[in-house]
Amino acid sequence: MFQKFLARLEKKDMIMIVCLIVFALLSLTVLRNYFTSEGYTAPRIAYLDEKKGTVMELAAVSTTASAAISAIPGDAGTPISEKLADLSTYSLIVICALFLEKYLLALTGDVVFMVIIPLACILGIIYYAGKKKNSLMRIAIKVAAVGMLLQFVVPTSIYVSEKIEETYQSSITETIENAKESSEEIQENAQTQTLWDKFVSGIAGGITGLTERLQKILNNLIEGIAVMIVTSCLIPIVVMMFFSWIIKAVIGETNMADQMRMWSMMGRKPNVR
Repeated sequence: MFQKFLARLEKKDMIMIVCLIVFALLSLTVLRNYFTSEGYTAPRIAYLDEKKGTVMELAAVSTTASAAISAIPGDAGTPISEKLADLSTYSLIVICALFLEKYLLALTGDVVFMVIIPLACILGIIYYAGKKKNSLMRIAIKVAAVGMLLQFVVPTSIYVSEKIEETYQSSITETIENAKESSEEIQENAQTQTLWDKFVSGIAGGITGLTERLQKILNNLIEGIAVMIVTSCLIPIVVMMFFSWIIKAVIGETNMADQMRMWSMMGRKPNVR
């Protein structure tokens, strides 16, 4: 029975079936071992952990600065203190996004190369084994495309984020240090009542100078959090949309080519919209 099945197959179909079997085996062994190995995942996970530490430090500095400003007598720093407290919420969003990227990086290698790619190969084998339905091949291509999308969206977004953060890393570090120094100075002045005396007596425009300084700290912290939101939340979404657009374009062109061949064999012109 098996010999009859092989005799019924065309040579090109047999070659494609063998290629798909070999690729499925490579996916289960070589590709899975590489994309789940420590050498591949460790540097990227280390980058995400370092980034998470920076975000947590920004959140801690924002909270400390907010508490220090709240200790200032009067209402001059109240609006800034409230805005600094709100930054902790945005920091939490970034941290959740980083955890999601980290878990995806750790799990996608197994899911893609043990399940998705072998499944696509099985569908392709069924197609070439006799049930040559175009819908079956389209499903196989889409399944493989989804697997590639899941596998490479996180590493690509990490690469793009690294390039963007190289420009802002020094300014973020400087912002954290300046915010720490200013918070400590404000707390010391509040404890010694130096600021209280300035607020009561209004000497040398102390309120205006302090407000401007606090506003600068707030602006720098907002910029740092904004960079983290862009690189941790928006960049992965943009990368996924870009990959999806490429996949749709490639599959669309493939379908159009199939349609052209089908209509040419029937001796009719394709209905191209």
